Amino acid sequence: MASIVPPNMLSNVPRTPAGLLSNREKDTLIERAFTGLYRWYTARSQETRNWNADLSFDWRKLRTDLPEEVITVVQGFFAVEQYAPDYTSELLNLVRASHGRSHFQMRWGSEEEKHADAWENAVLFSRQRTPEWIREYKERLKSKQWELPFPDAIHNLVYTVFQERATQLNYLNLMKIAQGKSEKPHLQGVQDPVLAQVAQTIAIDEAAHYNFFLEGVRLYLYYYPQKTLEAIKNVIGQFSMPAQQLVPDWDHFFETVYKAGIYGPRDFSRDVMQVAFRNLGIESRKKLEDGIKKTREVPDFEGEQARTTIIWDTFDYGAIEGDVKRLHVKIQDYEKKIGLDELDPTEFVENPEVPRKE
Repeated sequence: MASIVPPNMLSNVPRTPAGLLSNREKDTLIERAFTGLYRWYTARSQETRNWNADLSFDWRKLRTDLPEEVITVVQGFFAVEQYAPDYTSELLNLVRASHGRSHFQMRWGSEEEKHADAWENAVLFSRQRTPEWIREYKERLKSKQWELPFPDAIHNLVYTVFQERATQLNYLNLMKIAQGKSEKPHLQGVQDPVLAQVAQTIAIDEAAHYNFFLEGVRLYLYYYPQKTLEAIKNVIGQFSMPAQQLVPDWDHFFETVYKAGIYGPRDFSRDVMQVAFRNLGIESRKKLEDGIKKTREVPDFEGEQARTTIIWDTFDYGAIEGDVKRLHVKIQDYEKKIGLDELDPTEFVENPEVPRKE
């Protein structure tokens, strides 16, 4: 959000060219959209994904003879999700000034908590780890604390887009194994309907999270294109899954995940990065990096006019504008259901900086 400047410092603040939105106006529009999106998301979540980690699955029917590779994967998922309190509190503190983002973060945390409990039940009911072992393992995990991968809100928002998509992919591929659809010879024939249902249910949650964060990045990309594109470039340049520095025997877990065909570098490039790029109107990583590089090479004589002409060629701003408009239509339709449109409607405001084709 824009910083509050003391009155005696206003003369030092760069003036916004006539006809353009100020940073404060952009921040207000983004905040209003986040609040509307949060309200819509919460209603849909309660209506369509209100499951319980204990009661929604027939845990007694979980197989007790699953291969050790599968147990290693499930145990790793359980370990990563154990840091849900850290993920929630760290991100919540970062965006506490934003009603929409902070309240969504609490909702997100409540859903991630269910994931942690479901994976713990999977480990426990597999009967391949004792209750005592699980308690000691949790204590070992909780002895360390997860920290934000980036110091600012925009980078962490971008990071969650790629992270949620990668997590969804991990769970979907475990689901395929549990459905007996693995292409790996050593895992063919492994079928467990309960484990498949657990993985699918959590993957659906992760897809919903991905879409929420994706809408947020689109908002920033529309109103703050240069800053957002640079954040995307920085995030993919040093992306890693959360808690990998904290989970014991991470290398063994990751090797098992890779050999099982669940997730690896190629999957990140093809099914995570390229999918997110497509949803953000970015053609490729090279196009992104080249566009930012050219932007920096252009002399900045008067304001940022010369620089922005390069930025607009880096991504499909028309597609992003269409996505932002559709988001506002979705929010407005929801507000009409409860009467908010009569009192405090969320409205789309065009970004005048976007160049228009004749």
